[in-house]
Amino acid sequence: MGRAESIYAELLGQGGNAHVLPFDVHVVACILALSLFESERDGISLAKATGLDGEELNELCRQVFPRVSLPEAGDPSIGKEEQALRDILWMNCAEASVFELLLVRLVARRCQRPNHLWQDLGLANRNELSLLMKRHFPRLALKNSADMKWKKFFYRLMCSSEGFRLCSAPVCAECDDFDACFGTEDGEAMLARIANGKVVSAQELRQ
Repeated sequence: MGRAESIYAELLGQGGNAHVLPFDVHVVACILALSLFESERDGISLAKATGLDGEELNELCRQVFPRVSLPEAGDPSIGKEEQALRDILWMNCAEASVFELLLVRLVARRCQRPNHLWQDLGLANRNELSLLMKRHFPRLALKNSADMKWKKFFYRLMCSSEGFRLCSAPVCAECDDFDACFGTEDGEAMLARIANGKVVSAQELRQ
């Protein structure tokens, strides 16, 4: 078992909040496990890996893993692009709960990573991401009826809201790079890649 998978197992071993659905416990454990691994490996703060400051990370633990204590987080330092994505996700969340607010910030930060979003969230496959979107961001799931890759979809929404064009093609069907937005998102889960000792490059599996 690799270090990231070990952290995931340790989190679940502490037991999640009985009032939180098991799937949500799994999602948070995946994100935290990958973020904690990156923090250890790369010498970055947990805030940089998650997009949450110390108070927000403590609240996330209170919500999901009440018996877990996380390392000092630091300052997440939010950029304009990430804030725009936070706004889009928050405006389209299902319940506007504290948990979803924290989830919005986690997803927005992990979107800044270079791989498929499901991989950068530490999930097992894209189906888990689809379930996450349907559960917590149902309006976005409905808007993405053509099943565009999620990072492409988010940035398309951001460009539209800011009055910019994401690409030159008038419609997706006429685009020469159709697969870049709608192709398959196959690949190995990040926790599995790390467990198998594979080096994860910023050039690999780009969205």
